[in-house]
Amino acid sequence: MADDLAALAAGFGAALRRAGLPVGPGRSERFAAAVTLVRPLTPNDLLNCALATLVSSKDQAATLRAVFAEIFSVPADAIGDGLSQANAPGSKSRSDSEDAAQAARIQTSVVSAVRDSRPSSPEDEAEAQDREVSRPYLGSPVERLAGTDFAELTQSELAELTELMRLITLAIPARRSRRQHPGPGGRRTDVRSTLRQARRTGGHAFQLIGKVPMSRRRRLVVLCDISGSMEPYARAMIQLLYCAAGGAGAEVFSFATRLTRLTPALARSSPAEALRSAGEAAPDWLGGTRLGAALKEFNDRYGRRGMARGAVVLIISDGWDTGDPAVVRREMQRLSLVAYRIVWVNPRTKSAAYEPLAGGMAAAWPYCDAVVSAHTMDALQDLTAALADPVRRRTGILSIGPGEPTSVVGVT
Repeated sequence: MADDLAALAAGFGAALRRAGLPVGPGRSERFAAAVTLVRPLTPNDLLNCALATLVSSKDQAATLRAVFAEIFSVPADAIGDGLSQANAPGSKSRSDSEDAAQAARIQTSVVSAVRDSRPSSPEDEAEAQDREVSRPYLGSPVERLAGTDFAELTQSELAELTELMRLITLAIPARRSRRQHPGPGGRRTDVRSTLRQARRTGGHAFQLIGKVPMSRRRRLVVLCDISGSMEPYARAMIQLLYCAAGGAGAEVFSFATRLTRLTPALARSSPAEALRSAGEAAPDWLGGTRLGAALKEFNDRYGRRGMARGAVVLIISDGWDTGDPAVVRREMQRLSLVAYRIVWVNPRTKSAAYEPLAGGMAAAWPYCDAVVSAHTMDALQDLTAALADPVRRRTGILSIGPGEPTSVVGVT
């Protein structure tokens, strides 16, 4: 039965994708979990499981009902609006025999749908007993999208997260400036400020005012991979930098086959316009990845000339590189000598079994201070904590997954 259920979820998800809905393996897995927990006896029960796990807006729900009626051979007027009919005040109670007959019809339609569908890969079958099934329309669309992988979001759904991203603050550690200002304590006494204060007490200096160093905010430099495998995450990260407080002043570069400075393109009036301008400014969008060449160009043109000196460098990439890993290792070493911290965002680290086996990622790993996934809105808290960490770490880096603490073992 588990094999039949997995095939059903995969076949139904494939039909929804052909209809234009963004139903990936994750949503199909949640649908299978809902069917296991609810054990639907009527078409409306099965429809409720689909509405709760496969769509995120009312517009998508209408498309799902049409595909549901076609796949399971159920008349459209028989399924209605799902949840609204399940608890209708005027609904009549049915007998046990009617429930049994309806359950038999549902089982027959499920089996026929399984036979007509193509089974998916074994990774799509999950342990469904510990899953929590949420009902549709019980929360806001933004709350439902917060835990969804950025790769499964459409452009319209990503735009719905704009207001939530505006609530995020990218706090960068401050650095001590050479300039000083009057303040309590300090090794040197500010004689002018002390005498000015003494005028209020008849010329008696009851308090010595010292000079303390000023603090300045470090620069945030972002290198974003816009190759084909990173395209959905790149759009989400660029939108985050536009919306989040502290991200608007960052220096942003994109790279795939070449390095492009996107900072002027992000100075737009809306996130959608900023994303469009960024796509027009980067001619290699969705291209291959030359990670080592991009790092070398950044180090030669910008990094060692002062842009990366004492800055927090954020690199967004899955680590796949078509070039020589030795180039990545050499350029990461050069960058680590001038940058204060290097934070790497790799969405592949969301898996607990992830290992840095890709050549580019393995070469860059020892020079990173933190590695985070940041693949959902909920996982962005790990990114903000890694950027705000004031401690430099260079060895023994541990991958930070969603919900895990941001402490990293290393030399401080």
